[in-house]
Amino acid sequence: MNKHASKILLAAVILIGGLYVYNVQASKSLKHQQSLVQTTIKPPKVYKYGFDVEDVFFQDFKIKRNAFMGDILMSFGVDFDKILELERRAEDVFSLRKIRSGKNITFIKDDECADPSGFVYKPSLLEYVKFEFGDEVKVTKHDVPYEVCIESASGVVNSSLWNAMMEQGFDVALVDKMEDAIAQVNFHAAQPGDQFKLVYERIYVDDQPLSAGKILSAAYRSGEYLRYGFYYENDKYKGYYDENGSPNKRTFLNAPLRYSRISSVFNRNRFHPVLKRRKAHLGTDYAAPTGTPIMAVADGVVTHRSYTKGNGNYVKIKHDKTYQTQYLHMSRFARNVKRGTAVKQGQTIGYVGSTGLATGPHVCFRFWKNGRQVDHRRENFPPLNPMDDDELPEYFATSAELMNELAAVPFADIKVVYAGNNAD
Repeated sequence: MNKHASKILLAAVILIGGLYVYNVQASKSLKHQQSLVQTTIKPPKVYKYGFDVEDVFFQDFKIKRNAFMGDILMSFGVDFDKILELERRAEDVFSLRKIRSGKNITFIKDDECADPSGFVYKPSLLEYVKFEFGDEVKVTKHDVPYEVCIESASGVVNSSLWNAMMEQGFDVALVDKMEDAIAQVNFHAAQPGDQFKLVYERIYVDDQPLSAGKILSAAYRSGEYLRYGFYYENDKYKGYYDENGSPNKRTFLNAPLRYSRISSVFNRNRFHPVLKRRKAHLGTDYAAPTGTPIMAVADGVVTHRSYTKGNGNYVKIKHDKTYQTQYLHMSRFARNVKRGTAVKQGQTIGYVGSTGLATGPHVCFRFWKNGRQVDHRRENFPPLNPMDDDELPEYFATSAELMNELAAVPFADIKVVYAGNNAD
């Protein structure tokens, strides 16, 4: 081999060797970079009630009726002295006595087999209380982070406002608030083809819809009749008002139940279904499932909370010198409603049942005017006091903004299904 060929061969060997070394180094560098990526990019930590979910074990426990928190904690291995200390520290934050039967508490443990170091109780959807009794005994109250979004909806009544809104997937609370927003409308007399629309708040937690907040504005159309409701609040006023600033709240609610139907009207010559004879029915019956809350139709004071063979469990309320109301056949009374108790309009005073002379679950609602029973559906009650004139400019400015938002929501197209006939 001549010298020239030898130089070429040597250069080739050096080149190949250099490429090998470069490839090895590049491979090591790439693996090192991949290793760095794998070790530096980690999934974000997930927290629940302030705890890293990877560090603790959560165990839900349902509180049974007549159970005591002290007994429950002892059964889970908590020392008696710590229970006493926990009760003492909880008193000024959230008393253990406020924990209700039927609700869940969530125990916090280091692992599935360990004794709990605390528990969490949620008094409402947007708050929770931590009771900790590990190295330190403490009780703290926390708000659940949430976001409020503004949403809108519209619909058409085929049978009732309740059915129309439930068919669209609204939660019960929003139906309640719709009736409050336009309380001047008698929703028990809703007609097929009535239209409604609303702008409301919806609360989201962790990007999941949790519940409906307050309704900001609403409209209800029945034929040529159109009613509005706008939410307004300041130091002096709070509630729903119409486009003129008059309160939408009624002196008396149309009925003591929501989502019910009238099963028997006021009639002085009705055939009694139990006694099997003609007997005046001096009230209006509203049929609803057993356990449905019964509301006071106006502010007043409870004068009777009793039982008779005919009335069953009943409550009677005096509202003023002129009016009294009575609610019959309750399955049970509401807690803390006793003789002499002051109640507010819309407050639950009992629950639908069929006690006394009743063929099924309903409330017989009776209405007295100057000591005489009358048909409340035929009464014209005095309106509530209007908003002060000096308040109106601020109210009109607020309601104008709400009206613009509501006007952007079209009424739903009417497509009513009548009994025995489908109509577009």
